[in-house]
Amino acid sequence: MRLASIICVLAALAVPALAHAGGPAMTIGGVDDAFKQPTIPDAKAKIDLAKLAGLRAVRMTVTWEHGRVQPEDVELDFVKNAVAAAQLDAVDVYISITFGSRNTPLTDEHLDQFAEFCQTLSNDLPSVRYFTIGNEPNLNRFWLPQFGPDGEDVAAPAYGRLLAVAYDALKGANAQNIVIGGALSPRGGDKPNTGRDTHSPTTFISDLGDAYRAGGRTKPIMDWFAIHPYEDNSSVPPTTKHANTTTIAIADYDKLVALLGRAFDGTAQPGSTIPIVYNEFGVESQIPPDKAGLYEGTEPATTKPVTEAVQGAYYRQAIQLAFCQPTVRGIFLFHVFDEPGLPQWQSGLYYADGKTPKTSRTAVQAAAAASRRGVLTRCAGLQLPVKAILTGLPRLAQQARASLRCDLDCTYYARLEKLPRHSTTQVLRGHAVGGYPARLVFPPLRLARGRYRITTEVRATVNPGPPTLLVSAPFTIR
Repeated sequence: MRLASIICVLAALAVPALAHAGGPAMTIGGVDDAFKQPTIPDAKAKIDLAKLAGLRAVRMTVTWEHGRVQPEDVELDFVKNAVAAAQLDAVDVYISITFGSRNTPLTDEHLDQFAEFCQTLSNDLPSVRYFTIGNEPNLNRFWLPQFGPDGEDVAAPAYGRLLAVAYDALKGANAQNIVIGGALSPRGGDKPNTGRDTHSPTTFISDLGDAYRAGGRTKPIMDWFAIHPYEDNSSVPPTTKHANTTTIAIADYDKLVALLGRAFDGTAQPGSTIPIVYNEFGVESQIPPDKAGLYEGTEPATTKPVTEAVQGAYYRQAIQLAFCQPTVRGIFLFHVFDEPGLPQWQSGLYYADGKTPKTSRTAVQAAAAASRRGVLTRCAGLQLPVKAILTGLPRLAQQARASLRCDLDCTYYARLEKLPRHSTTQVLRGHAVGGYPARLVFPPLRLARGRYRITTEVRATVNPGPPTLLVSAPFTIR
């Protein structure tokens, strides 16, 4: 048995213009600062649980404050432990550089400090490539002021300036860094002087684009755009659209792409084609009586938590929606582990003890696996090419056989050809599970001695694109 010489030919080079991602390439991750631990084994124990749930990326925060030009030592050590643990598990790490409204970087001095902080953090974490700038800057909890004296939006232009300096600093540290902007809340009031001044993402994106155009910058300010597409409460399914409001949730993808296009198309900053990441999406589940001792406080009436079965179903629906959205690069579930305070988030796949899985974990595991194998759902216009290889062909045998491995679930049509005329002598049809070998064993019929080869066409099982043609090296039947 030997590795065959294979010629892989795409039957058609043209694949649909799916701008960046969606489909199996989409990252499915989890958000939790519980990954930051005092030792690498402690961090790995947490990341192992995330990976067991089907997640292949984790996002953590690093805090910036006025006057700080480098991360706080203890926090950085904990983050480094998480990064090292993630590398052991082949899990990607995303970092959000966050601050509260009391530390909004508005002055030139604070912008310079923030830029230096970003550059230092990138140098401290050389294996990390994904950095989100800020958190929900359209809310007064994370950015002040939101409005100027005449009711004008001052948050979006100021956030644009922050993005510009962070982009330049992170690209200066490593040109391969991915700078993620936005991280917007899905809703906001757009009314000044309410006591809780906020902007909707619809207004914020428009105003951010206006400020960018007016500033005359000739470079982008972000590589990807992030939003936190929570529904109005946990009882609302992610399939709900908000066509007549300024809210943007997962089912409002077309509205979001159109907004980004109007804001930035025609400038140096990509708009309608910018990769999108759903940086946070969470559905809170009800706590069963036997787990109540892990929690404290009172659940707000506005949360409307659902059963674990519904939580799992909603997470699957959210992943399915994102799978079909061409420019979506990833969706991150918030959290992986429940918070113990009931006024906070019980949206995890594990209870607040940090180790016991909810039944919803199984649904996420299955959805994530189906996404990576390309069989999660059918999408209008999506055509998936398959990467495949044949191995294990004999040099000399009485029966033809091989092993087929496809990166996605695939159907195959394999022909045993007699050389030199390439006449078909036997045919096999079947299905291979993505990432796993499928044995191709032709029937043990008496064949004429001579030289043969196996020619195989494979297509994706769901959302099939052009066929991939595999042609084996010749071998001898004796």
